[in-house]
Amino acid sequence: MTKPIIVRDLDSSELAGLPRHWMAGSAVATGIANGVNLLFPWGERFFVRSVKRYVDRIDDPELRAQIKGFFGQEGRHAHAHDVLNAELRKQGYEIDEFLASYSKLASWIESKGPGRLRLAVTAAAEHFTAIMAEGALARDVLAQADPRMQKLLAWHAAEEIEHKAVAFDVLQRIDPSYRLRMAGMLLATLLLGGFWIWGTTMLLRQDGITLRGARRELAQLRQRDPIIRRVFVRGIREYLRRDFHPSDNHQDHLADAWFAARGFAMPEAA
Repeated sequence: MTKPIIVRDLDSSELAGLPRHWMAGSAVATGIANGVNLLFPWGERFFVRSVKRYVDRIDDPELRAQIKGFFGQEGRHAHAHDVLNAELRKQGYEIDEFLASYSKLASWIESKGPGRLRLAVTAAAEHFTAIMAEGALARDVLAQADPRMQKLLAWHAAEEIEHKAVAFDVLQRIDPSYRLRMAGMLLATLLLGGFWIWGTTMLLRQDGITLRGARRELAQLRQRDPIIRRVFVRGIREYLRRDFHPSDNHQDHLADAWFAARGFAMPEAA
């Protein structure tokens, strides 16, 4: 039996008063993290839409239950990151122009792609987010984050690992074509990477940080996190295997260990 997907509620009101540079006191490290966090509200809802299109074609009751949990978790993630975006506005960041442009472009791309390709993009993106979640929990990426962001991102990471296989399993039942799976990976890589760079650059520019300055600050932190290699290169390499499945990465124990080691409790089930 597959581990059940539990829908939990995080009290996102705890994010009130979050410091501007909540990651290691660094504008650059925070900007990189916020750059991807900005993408989540639209992205999580896109994932739900992509899977929901095919839910009526899934007969397996266990997978249908997983899909229901997936919808609940992703919806709550989107809401929590809406709250985080509101905090960024309070900190003085002008993000609405970026969010409007990102949403418009992403929605246009969504409207042009067939449903099966959108599902394939979702499956690939969920693989990337599971790897990012693993890094947050196993590599202690959150160690220097503000405690409020630790709780938010650890909760998000734990649930990304819980539901990492849902979109992939739906894709395999709808269209198991290797070519389609690879097309989804290509588009997911370009979109996630491109939008992430765009969002990060926008935030760093508002902090008056140039590319040279960003490199210098990261060097001073001495904690360079090779996101391209750790997330994208690894993710693509794994996904290229014809027999790949998200469950090949044994990550289910990470959240329990992370929360137990810090005396934190996962949010209660909704």
